[in-house]
Amino acid sequence: MVEDMNQVEVKALEVGETVTGTVTKVEDKQVLVEVANSKLDGVIPISELSSLHIEKASDVIKEGTEIQAKVIKVEEELLVLSKKAVDAEKAWDDLEEKLSTGEVFEAVVKEVVKGGLVADIGVRGFIPASLVEAHFVDDFASYQDQTLTVKVVELDREKNRIILSHRAVVEEENAQKKQTALSSLAEGQVLEGTVQRLTDFGAFVDVGGVDGLVHISQLSHERVEKPSDVVKEGDSVKVKVLSVDKGNGRISLSIKDTLEGPWDNISSKLKQGDVVDGTVRRLVSFGAFVEVLPGVEGLVHISHISHKHIGTPHEVLTEGEKVTVKVLDVSESERRISLSIRDLEEEEPVDYGDYNIQEESKGFQLGDMIGDQLKKLK
Repeated sequence: MVEDMNQVEVKALEVGETVTGTVTKVEDKQVLVEVANSKLDGVIPISELSSLHIEKASDVIKEGTEIQAKVIKVEEELLVLSKKAVDAEKAWDDLEEKLSTGEVFEAVVKEVVKGGLVADIGVRGFIPASLVEAHFVDDFASYQDQTLTVKVVELDREKNRIILSHRAVVEEENAQKKQTALSSLAEGQVLEGTVQRLTDFGAFVDVGGVDGLVHISQLSHERVEKPSDVVKEGDSVKVKVLSVDKGNGRISLSIKDTLEGPWDNISSKLKQGDVVDGTVRRLVSFGAFVEVLPGVEGLVHISHISHKHIGTPHEVLTEGEKVTVKVLDVSESERRISLSIRDLEEEEPVDYGDYNIQEESKGFQLGDMIGDQLKKLK
């Protein structure tokens, strides 16, 4: 009689049907299931438990767990079931919905393989190495068993291909943070920031989750040959916001404007009559600009370059030349310094034959010399 009932149940169940059951025993390589509304028990081989490779059935399921499984084979005394087939169907439907909506969800990394990461999302999802982070990652070992936020970026049900991206989530979060940060920035603000990276033309500084550029001309009041001479990556710096372009996400910053200017309190650093060393920075038709302090240039007027008459400063000076100058005048309000090279040079005597006469001598007159000559003639 029991055999007749079993025969009826066997005929009632067909391959492809989905059944509900309770796990009654977990062995290393299979799971036994009491199938609801059936006189036949079911067995799930370890290969049909998960879409991922597992060593022991107990790694993914416990006794007493209620499951749904698909009948993949009907035998006289047993139903061969697949849990992963049901999980996969549900997962694919769910993933198609997530792809269409762009939903962000969590996935646990189960394997680190060549080329990326494998995640368990009911089916085998792959995160290529290039889609793990927004930055380069050299070793993915630390991602094992991590939970990552991901998005579906590619699905192909026929090829069983599922591509996930954590990088897309990170970039969206960064974009949102950038917009929030941009909206909070205003021209003139002075902020603390961190130097993120250096380029030939300046330094990028993180100010609250968004990078702004400190152009090389805004790094210091002094002349800067390369940014690494002034700052290095990781430095904490104070910056002033010069401009914010919210449309293009560009921020211009200045470190220079947060520092004391080279002309501040200049009158206490240089006084009339001081003799200092400097460097010729520019030559113009009317004189030479000499840097006497970092970022501070004074003018040596052409008339104060030499006692000799010169047509242009280029006749006696070259840019980059080191010179000693005397301070003639300092105007802090007008940011102007007058300098002299001539006042520190000895005046060369003028040769008048047998007589050497200083051009500006006040103790000897040319008439005296002529008078002496007349006396000799007499």
